[in-house]
Amino acid sequence: MMDYTEQKITGKTVFQGKIIQVELDEITLPNGRPARREVVRHPGGVCILALDRNGQVTLVRQYRYPMAEHIIELPAGKLDPGEEPSAAARRELEEETGLRPGKLDYLGCLLASPGFCTERLHMFLARDLERLPSHPDEDEFLDVFTMPYEQLLAQVMAGELQDAKTVAITLKTKVLLGL
Repeated sequence: MMDYTEQKITGKTVFQGKIIQVELDEITLPNGRPARREVVRHPGGVCILALDRNGQVTLVRQYRYPMAEHIIELPAGKLDPGEEPSAAARRELEEETGLRPGKLDYLGCLLASPGFCTERLHMFLARDLERLPSHPDEDEFLDVFTMPYEQLLAQVMAGELQDAKTVAITLKTKVLLGL
């Protein structure tokens, strides 16, 4: 296998936000030519498919400003500094939906846009759910609802749900669990 590693020469931060940092790097390509790379640094996140004993999945509907539309997706959120993904998954699920999992299975990691973004999304399956009060962040406005897993899968397969993390974890649970 050929090594096509690119080498960073210089870099500068062009934006520092609450969640992301944008960097502009000068690099050397494997053929020795110079190039630029724009990199969005993101702390990473989690996505949780919460499946109850009756085969119902908990979802959220929220307005996503960059898309200018309401999106249906699985509960998800970003990692806090130094936070383990499983702890973030438990925290986000409880904050957004009021559900506490008795069982939390790690399903792997997803790189949604590795061409420009460092975000790693850790996927989890939550079961043996206990209902508690939800407490979303003060800037989170979402509707929480359930649907049968088979309906979720059908909507994913029909292209009705397009959120990458929701599509990936839904298909992954289908394969792993034979749902």
